[in-house]
Amino acid sequence: MRISPLLHSGALLLSSSSVLLAIHQRASASVTGGGHLDASISDPASYVNPFIGTTNGGNVFPGATLPHGMAKVGMDTDSPYNQAGYDSNATYNAIGFSQLHDSGTGGSVSLALFKLWPFASCGTDNRFQSCQTSINGRKTLRKVLSDGSPDDYAEPGYFSSNLSTGIRVELTSTRRTGLHRYTFPAGTGLPRLSVDITNDGIRSSTAPVMQLDPNTARVIGGATFAASFGPERYTAYTCVDFQGDGFNLGPPTEYGAWLGNSPVKQTINISQLYFGFLDELGALFTFAPNPSGITAILARVGVSFISTDQACANAEEEIPSFDFAQVQSDSRAAWNDLLGRVQVGTDGVHPNTVELFYSSLYRTHIVPSDYTDENPMWNSTEPYYDSFYCNWDTFRTLYPLYSLHDPVDFARIVRGMINIQQHEGWLPECRGATVKQWIQGGSNGDPILGEFFVKFYQYADALNVSASALYTALLADAEDQPPNWDLQGRQANLWKSLGYIPQDVWELSGTNTKQVSRTLEYAFGDFAISQVAKILNETADAAKYVQRAGNFANVWNPNTTVPGHPDIVGMMQPRFANGTFNYTDPRHCSVNDPTHSTCYLFAANWDGFYEDSPIVFVPQDMAKLVELQGGTEKFIDRLNFMFNESYYDETDEPSEQIPFMYHYANRPGLSTQHSRQVIAQWFNTSVNGLPGNDDSGAMASYVVFFLAGLYPVPATRQYLLSSPWFPQISFYNPAFNTTTTIVATNFAGNPADGTGGQVFVENVTIDGVPWHSNCFVEWDAFERGATIELVLTDSLDVTCGAGADALPPSLSTGGFD
Repeated sequence: MRISPLLHSGALLLSSSSVLLAIHQRASASVTGGGHLDASISDPASYVNPFIGTTNGGNVFPGATLPHGMAKVGMDTDSPYNQAGYDSNATYNAIGFSQLHDSGTGGSVSLALFKLWPFASCGTDNRFQSCQTSINGRKTLRKVLSDGSPDDYAEPGYFSSNLSTGIRVELTSTRRTGLHRYTFPAGTGLPRLSVDITNDGIRSSTAPVMQLDPNTARVIGGATFAASFGPERYTAYTCVDFQGDGFNLGPPTEYGAWLGNSPVKQTINISQLYFGFLDELGALFTFAPNPSGITAILARVGVSFISTDQACANAEEEIPSFDFAQVQSDSRAAWNDLLGRVQVGTDGVHPNTVELFYSSLYRTHIVPSDYTDENPMWNSTEPYYDSFYCNWDTFRTLYPLYSLHDPVDFARIVRGMINIQQHEGWLPECRGATVKQWIQGGSNGDPILGEFFVKFYQYADALNVSASALYTALLADAEDQPPNWDLQGRQANLWKSLGYIPQDVWELSGTNTKQVSRTLEYAFGDFAISQVAKILNETADAAKYVQRAGNFANVWNPNTTVPGHPDIVGMMQPRFANGTFNYTDPRHCSVNDPTHSTCYLFAANWDGFYEDSPIVFVPQDMAKLVELQGGTEKFIDRLNFMFNESYYDETDEPSEQIPFMYHYANRPGLSTQHSRQVIAQWFNTSVNGLPGNDDSGAMASYVVFFLAGLYPVPATRQYLLSSPWFPQISFYNPAFNTTTTIVATNFAGNPADGTGGQVFVENVTIDGVPWHSNCFVEWDAFERGATIELVLTDSLDVTCGAGADALPPSLSTGGFD
């Protein structure tokens, strides 16, 4: 396994109008005043290791893509952990190089469509008919390096692999098109390439179509496939063209469609084959070799969810000249533009920490994917984004990270979400390949829209986001019950009438599960709506949704204890419609659960929770949670208990805020230490560097925040504050054309195990003026472009400060008003 060397790339502006041009400034630009600082890292792409988390369930996509590109061109393997196609374990075979993937997801394998495959020879006789074109027939190991890793290489915008057949594969991409280069071994007399139309990641294709041109070798085709995490199906199309790299390829010398392991010469359409349900189908070509050197063949692969014609148009528009080097260079420049907006000081910092930081930041921009102009369901001039897989994973940290450095893409994502609501009735929750997938929890699109509007309401017009349309979309989620709340919206009627989701009421429009988890998430969603309502001077709505935001307390049972720990009193619990409580063991869904329950999506799962034990948090009103748990000392004792007894789950999003919850008990030193221990223990730069899957960049954004010494409270103007792992870190925000720099005075490095060290914040100034809290900062500092100076000490016993306003805000103490 090889990662990127230090390379230099030029700039690429991604703007599409005069407004966006003003907003989307190149990250390495040097300006004065409140603008962007001189970049100390001019090529942050060189610090990105795309292979982190690419085996044992990390499910990270390491292939070639633009930031938020629809095309994600990469290797597929026969690993059981191939949700993103790839596995860095060299014992697994390569089975194809496909054009569309997701990254870091659970569920079944998504997409992995339209695989290409090269043959240097076929069988003992090297005949066209002898080519083993099926997945099991063609699969091949990769070459292996001396350390036992596969001979694969990746950097932002580029991927390559050396197969055991001697063929070298290189991949790059534009937004909707992949560009492949297949270099055949010297002496290859009959170089062949196959196009696989039907094999997606879960072998689900139906209704395939395919036609090849015997003169140009163009292949057009498509099929209908199953969603990986839901009940619906989608249709996708491709258009493939070939060209010699440095020589005239000419027409194919042999051609034909194939069925399984049976290529049939002279066929140009799969209707000429006898095929049935789930058969493997595609096209195969033999080309004349380069007469004057090594044979390298380029393949341009357009993809579309509209038609084969659009797939061809996408390819012709985005890669008209088959210039591999230019496409790769443009992609790298786009990544540098984006990554370079966040700059870190590296003095006294281990190189692995810098690599972990930029690699994590990189993974936060693989998805959601920009499918604009590829929506098959309705025509719209608005952006269309997909691969929301799922909002439950990402609302906590991914979008608050976009707020800091990528508001333009964030605004486009929000516009796309609003447009979906306008046509489907509710905001998207879990969505992939243009279709709805299963919701994991509440209506978590609400805090995403709330996050955007609370921070950018003064700039919404410039970012082309309609405030009224945004608010209408939020109200639809809050007030209107959908036909199936498993796919969109909420179980709104009971929520509005009871103030919680009861465990013993069955309705026809969704599954009766996750009642407590949904109650907590509906409450937070309504909190987000209340913040938008306040800005819009919708005072009655603001009051209503603030009241609903407190409904989390309706499922608090003050009498529930943890078995064996009578001092841990009070838990969120399932509740019946008559107001009485049911009981779920607080150990449930944790490592301490005697029944080893999983709490995943399962209709018979009647425990009330999803992917978490009843030990939960309430971001909008942590002060109330402290009160419910018996006050500050008991709250600290419970947090300590959660870490000491392994209730904290580093693999799952509901645990993300737990290390920072000590802030609300005036013990930020404990937050700093626990958050650093989490990074030191569970995250690194190896292929096993994630403790679970990356969840569409959710875990990556979580790591970025912990390394930055920040943690967001979504849909608010506050970030919780700790110490960065760098002597300084800066965020350039193109919406404001400002840079905010956090300086860690007395920075003395990072303890290897995260324990102790001179890392605790004892004093904060903003632009030289003393700040009233050591525990949080306001969005205003990031908006105007401030210098936030943290004075560090080695004392674990630091506090938030002396004043009443030193603790982070909570609803019950007058915060967020």
